[in-house]
Amino acid sequence: MPIQKNDVVSLQYEMYDADNQLIDKTEQAISYLHGGYDGIFPLVEEALHGKNAGDVVDVTLTPDDAFGEQDEELIRIEDLEAFPVDVEVGMMFEADDPESGDVLIYRVTEIADGKAVVDANHPLAGMRLRFKATVTDIRPATHEEIEHGHAHGEHDHHH
Repeated sequence: MPIQKNDVVSLQYEMYDADNQLIDKTEQAISYLHGGYDGIFPLVEEALHGKNAGDVVDVTLTPDDAFGEQDEELIRIEDLEAFPVDVEVGMMFEADDPESGDVLIYRVTEIADGKAVVDANHPLAGMRLRFKATVTDIRPATHEEIEHGHAHGEHDHHH
């Protein structure tokens, strides 16, 4: 049965950067609720609509279709003294966004001259990506999944 709105779709995927280097892939199938619930990139969802188990989609995503463009305002330079621990590149910190009050995850991208560069952009922001997915399973969503707007795991529930 082809994928339609309110189906739970399971898939295996591989994601490649603009140089066709593999940057992410599933170890186990992931599932999402199909039909505009923001469970997957909209362009990928569009490509999957009407597909069957076993079908493969291969979609190129611009930054706007994926993780957005780099936002310069999310990059900050902080004195190393401001951190409670010895900082290393790759470390992640949570901080409140003074404007929105949202919690942002900052990644340390560079350390030099007693300062650290921290970046709250998604690591794949600004990148053109290729998303290749194989549909492994399709099933009708339960009433509860549709009400909640996402697929639940095999142990009944996940958020």
